[in-house]
Amino acid sequence: MTAELIDRKGMKAEVREMLSGAQVSPRAITALYCGLLLVLNMVSAFAGDTGFLSTFVTILTSLLNVILGAGFAMYCMAIRRGERAEYITLFDGFSFVGKLIGLTIVTALFIWLWSMLFIIPGIIAAYRYRFAPYNLYENPGIGVMEALEMSKRQTMGYKGQLFALGLSYLGWTLLASLPAIVEVGMLYYGLFSSAFDYMNGTIAAMPADISTFAVLPAWLWTLIISLWSMAVSLFYLPNYQCVELGYYETAKRTSGVGAGAETPAIGAGPGAGPDGLGGL
Repeated sequence: MTAELIDRKGMKAEVREMLSGAQVSPRAITALYCGLLLVLNMVSAFAGDTGFLSTFVTILTSLLNVILGAGFAMYCMAIRRGERAEYITLFDGFSFVGKLIGLTIVTALFIWLWSMLFIIPGIIAAYRYRFAPYNLYENPGIGVMEALEMSKRQTMGYKGQLFALGLSYLGWTLLASLPAIVEVGMLYYGLFSSAFDYMNGTIAAMPADISTFAVLPAWLWTLIISLWSMAVSLFYLPNYQCVELGYYETAKRTSGVGAGAETPAIGAGPGAGPDGLGGL
C-alpha cells in the first residue's frame, strides 16, 4: 500500500472535538504532566551543573522525563480510542521502563551516527524512528529493534508530512520557549559585552562563568521557563500529541505494520504519493 495525503486541518478539527468529549480533562492531565516536569527541572537546577551529584540527578530526571512522556502519549492513545484514561496513566511507562530507556538510548545513538554524515541524514533518521515509541507503547512485549524496524516501514512516505505537521505547530513551540529564548539572548549579550569590555581594557580578564551576567539566578530562570511552558502547553500539547498519533494510525493502516493496522485513521484521504524520503 502507498502513503496517503493526510488532511491535517481536518484531523486537527476532529481531534479538538475528540478532546472536548474526553472523560478526563486533557488540560488537567497536561497540567499534571507539565507540573511533574517542572518539579524535575527544579530538582535538576538545584543540583547544580558540576559534580557527581549533578550528573546523577541529570540522568535520573532525563529518564523520568521519558517515562512521563510515554504516559502522556498513552493517555492520548486512550482518548483516540474513546477509552477512559485516568491520571495514573502518566505512570504506566514504569511497567516497561527498561525497554523505554533502551529505545531512547538506541534511537539517540542511531540519529547521532546518521548526523555524523551530515545534518540532513540525521534529521531524516529522526523522522524515520518517530513512530518507534508508539509501537512500544501499544505493545510493550516487542523488542527495541523491532519497534525501530516497524517505524522505518511505517514512516515510508510520511516523513515530509510529519515535518509539515511540526511546522504547523511552530508558533506554539516558539511561544512556549519564549523565556528560554530570552535567557539565551541575555547570556549571549553578557558574552559579547564581556568580550567588548575585555578588548577595550575595561576588565582584566574574561569571566569564567558568563551566566553570572544573567539578571536572575539559574533556579529562578528554570522556574519561569517551566511555568511559562506549562501555561502555553495547556492550549496545544494534547491536540498536537493526538494529531501525531492520528498520523501514526494512518501509517499503520497504509503500511500494514503495527497493532490494529487495519483500523481506519481520522483525516486520511487517498491520492498521496511518497514524500521523497520514504526509503531513507
